[in-house]
Amino acid sequence: MPLSMNREVFITCAVTGAGDTVAKSPHVPVTPQQIAESAIDAARAGAAIVHCHVRDPETGAASRRVDLYREVTDRIRDSEVDVVLNLTAGMGGDLVFGGVESPFPLNAAATDMAGASERVAHVAQCLPEICTLDCGTMNFSLGDYVMTNTPAMLREMARQMTALGVRPEIEAFDTGHLWFAKQLAEEGLIEDPVLIQLCMGIPWGAPDDLNTYMAMVNNVPESWTFSAFSIGRNAMAYPAAAVLAGGNVRVGLEDNLYAGKGQLATNAQLVEKAASVVTNMGARILGPADVRAKLKLVKR
Repeated sequence: MPLSMNREVFITCAVTGAGDTVAKSPHVPVTPQQIAESAIDAARAGAAIVHCHVRDPETGAASRRVDLYREVTDRIRDSEVDVVLNLTAGMGGDLVFGGVESPFPLNAAATDMAGASERVAHVAQCLPEICTLDCGTMNFSLGDYVMTNTPAMLREMARQMTALGVRPEIEAFDTGHLWFAKQLAEEGLIEDPVLIQLCMGIPWGAPDDLNTYMAMVNNVPESWTFSAFSIGRNAMAYPAAAVLAGGNVRVGLEDNLYAGKGQLATNAQLVEKAASVVTNMGARILGPADVRAKLKLVKR
């Protein structure tokens, strides 16, 4: 795609994620009330979209419980703050082997593998405007964990999301994921306008150096809308990289806990910092109504 700076930018806030971050920062929201309130604060700070996971309120561990998603969704929708709701559908593809010498039986306590309908059950119940579709399988972080998304599973999940009238946000962790996303579009399983998130710096997907990032950007069809983020130390540099390459911005405690060295941040503070970068570059920040019009989203 031709590269030109994006001058009308939307910001997504990834509010809590599924990672083991609760003990690392007091700002990571855990309960449905905390997650909803943090999402609302992020929207007030300038996020047009909030991307939400849920966690077990007692343990802080990642969860797929539909009732927790329902509570988060209702709390956000019942507030006076307008924001586009984006729910994850990435849970339920966690495969953890037993070890390098004895991969089977699987680590049953850590493995969470679910069918397509179960993985999108909360999407069907809550009907967000957007839900994510992790478009491939990859070794994820350390140990024996594999993020598992087979072509057949992805086709069925995409089919169900589209039938529900929910816009899939393709999450691409490497160039092959972009390749398969194009295949889904060619087969009519995801519809225009296609929305894609370039997920950089996650071990062991695409590293977040600029050469790899531009390889990802150059594989995004010109008619698609993309955002980009990096985790960790480069997270707060990526809003500038995303905008310069023609994309949109994602920040949030799912990806990064710090506003600066040693400075633990809230979601709202990360959004405020990203918004400052965007506006100082001369771009306009889009609100939720603008995003709905741009992406043809159905507000519920």
